[in-house]
Amino acid sequence: MTDQVTITPAGVADAGEILTVQRAAYLVEAQRYADPFLPPLTETLDEVRAALAGPTIVLAARHGARLVGSVRARVDGDTAHVGRLAVAPDQQGRGVGGRLLAAVEDACAGRVARFALFTGAQSEQNLSLYARRGYRVVSHRLDENGNRLAVLEKLLDTTGPRA
Repeated sequence: MTDQVTITPAGVADAGEILTVQRAAYLVEAQRYADPFLPPLTETLDEVRAALAGPTIVLAARHGARLVGSVRARVDGDTAHVGRLAVAPDQQGRGVGGRLLAAVEDACAGRVARFALFTGAQSEQNLSLYARRGYRVVSHRLDENGNRLAVLEKLLDTTGPRA
């Protein structure tokens, strides 16, 4: 299935589809944490459009014409802050999230020394995906609603090839 998925930069015209997939994907998280006010669920269409207008990098995964996932990254100094990784519920577990994560890392390549992100501390599937991609939990914190988050980072080897 993932070989039929294409990942490309998203445009402002994709805002509605991105918001729809994001809300569907984060409903599971809202149920896990008994919190219907997670930021990805309360984000407005105008806020998604603003992210798409830049300078945030926003990528979309499509299966044919259907948008099935998206991810964002904001570069701040030597760090890319990855967020809003979302895959349509019926497409989860098929490698789309891993491909989106790899694609956003590639989009930031050469510009950053590390990637940072967070996810719910009880979100085992998310934590497993990030661990497979080389991310490590570096701390925990509470979000604005009191949910425990795992803060992860991935450091890049910027020393170059070894002799």
